[in-house]
Amino acid sequence: MKELRIRVLAGVFVVAGVLSWAGARLWNAVGTLPSVPVAAPIVLALIAVVLLSTALSLRARLKAQRERRPGAKGVDPLMAARAVVFGQASALVAALVAGMYGGTGVFLLELLDLPTRRDQALYAAFSVVAGIAVIAAALFLERVCKLPEDDDNDHSGAEPVA
Repeated sequence: MKELRIRVLAGVFVVAGVLSWAGARLWNAVGTLPSVPVAAPIVLALIAVVLLSTALSLRARLKAQRERRPGAKGVDPLMAARAVVFGQASALVAALVAGMYGGTGVFLLELLDLPTRRDQALYAAFSVVAGIAVIAAALFLERVCKLPEDDDNDHSGAEPVA
């Protein structure tokens, strides 16, 4: 399994932000801009909490297993792999969603004199912060589940031919 790359997440964030900003300008010129839902930052924050609690739980169980504590519950490798995949998928979606709301929020900065648009810009900002929290929690989960043998980043999966 490949590690998440910050550059990929940043690229998704920037591309989604630029497209969202352009789309918001176009949509506002044609008609009414759809609102940023209040639930967006809440859902992203909940995902970040789930990822963080999973990472902390796995870290404690792995530590107990390494120290060979009596009664320590082991970590099923398949469960750890599923947690990492969930974290990676969440980070990619969070980068996309945070970029989308970030672009919309940048557009809404022009309309802060309207109270409803000011609230929308605030929700968009909270969504970006919560999206960054999801990404941070996913990276932490990935680091917790990383095997010691995975420290070699130069292996491409193929053996060198002599």
